[in-house]
Amino acid sequence: MKLYSDNELAQLLDQPIFHLISDAADRLGVECYVVGGYVRDLFLERPSNDIDVVVVGKPHPLTPSPTGEGESRVSVGIAVAKDLKRVLGRKAHLSVFKNFGTAQVKIGDEEIEFVGARKESYTHDSRKPIVEDGTLEDDQNRRDFTINAMAICLNRDRFGELVDPFNGLADLEDGIIATPLEPDITFSDDPLRMMRCIRFATQLNFQIEDETFEALERMAERIRIVSGERIEVELNKIILSPHPSRGFVDLQRSGLLNIILPELAALDIVEQKNGRAHKNNFYHTLEVLENIGPTPCPSQREGSLNTHTTESPCVQSNQAPLPSGGAGGGFLWLRWAALLHDIGKTKSKRWEPTIGWTFHNHNYIGAKMVPDIFRRLKLPMGAEMKYVQKLVDLHMRPQAIADSEVTDSAVRRLLNDAGDDIDDLMTLCEADITSKNEVKKKIFLENFRMVREKLADLKEKDYKRLLQPVIDGNEIMELFNLKPSREVGVLKQYLKDAVLDNRVENEREPLMQLLMEKARQMGLSQNQ
Repeated sequence: MKLYSDNELAQLLDQPIFHLISDAADRLGVECYVVGGYVRDLFLERPSNDIDVVVVGKPHPLTPSPTGEGESRVSVGIAVAKDLKRVLGRKAHLSVFKNFGTAQVKIGDEEIEFVGARKESYTHDSRKPIVEDGTLEDDQNRRDFTINAMAICLNRDRFGELVDPFNGLADLEDGIIATPLEPDITFSDDPLRMMRCIRFATQLNFQIEDETFEALERMAERIRIVSGERIEVELNKIILSPHPSRGFVDLQRSGLLNIILPELAALDIVEQKNGRAHKNNFYHTLEVLENIGPTPCPSQREGSLNTHTTESPCVQSNQAPLPSGGAGGGFLWLRWAALLHDIGKTKSKRWEPTIGWTFHNHNYIGAKMVPDIFRRLKLPMGAEMKYVQKLVDLHMRPQAIADSEVTDSAVRRLLNDAGDDIDDLMTLCEADITSKNEVKKKIFLENFRMVREKLADLKEKDYKRLLQPVIDGNEIMELFNLKPSREVGVLKQYLKDAVLDNRVENEREPLMQLLMEKARQMGLSQNQ
């Protein structure tokens, strides 16, 4: 990070948009400040296109009253936003949210949010605040963390002046996440701030102040009143951080993980019997998550002293981004697959005296658990969920192939089942190698290298295109006068297995011969 004087901050804000905001505020006779994340990121030397502006003053009479009696009054933040839009003209887009007393002006890539300074109070059982007009101090008091409570004045006579009542700059310099008020008050007011606390610490590689962390532990149960959609956003940002394991360790230590993702929290146990213990599958999972590794954007700034990522880091995957969902495209869901790949181990764990602890079929059990987790957390239930479920289900298959002879038949089946996600599956499987035995680790990686080579060979031969037998279900029904039924499925699978096992070429004549033989065994006669 870099420290700036007020004069240097004024130079950094010497941009047309800030001067236009300043002029609008001065015309209306109100105080105006840029606050929050934009100010924080100035000191962290991070780019930011989202600008939050707080306006201090009484509501302004700008529009005729619907009753015709004088003029109605609007939020002072909306008033400044409207005046800015008037000056900018058609090149800017104005959105007004009267119920919240806020407005947004969008011009090019920049979004400026305007809000009147306010103070908020909450009842214990609600996350919706009672809002009143307030001072700048009131507004800074309601901010989540000291590093987000700094403000820079935009009025002409104080342009560039930093207002930092909670020493947020010092916390930024020391790498500390702390709340402006007593942390119990801050977290009780909006329990999502507990997730944001851990998310900021993870993204910025900061430490959570001891008193603040103790409040996380005390207040954890209050996260239950927060909607799944809001929790999902913060979880995704943690997952996309450079080192997401830090965030999940803090979520586990604070007790939040047991509430929002108990299936993962349940892995944090080591059982011992007859002197034999299994590994801690929670920390193993976090190693796998780290091993996936992000690919930074080519456009990431070079030469910056800052090593932190932006709130929505740009990362890429080997695969094309999956349809929609969250920030990060397909890479986000690859990391979700890593996070959930072993969740079935709690239910599948067994003690077998001859071999010790086993987790048979944990991949299958885990895949069955994925839809419920996605549904509860309001994650997308379409292609993204199915992708994660597929990788969880298949993540043991390459290992089983690598442990024995790497045959064309086994690899062809894997390629058929994984489809376009085969590269991501192999990435997950390689990330799953967390053995501390370097010799054993080297053997695993070499085996996976052979599997990848075999996959590449099969792709070159275009087996993927040939895996569907040339005789399809419609023809089978026509040949034997069948309707869609179990018999049709059995015959289709029989032909597919024959192709996958390389017993016959995927050609009509040998497949028809096999089909007729199998049909006779099943008591089916050809339609005459």
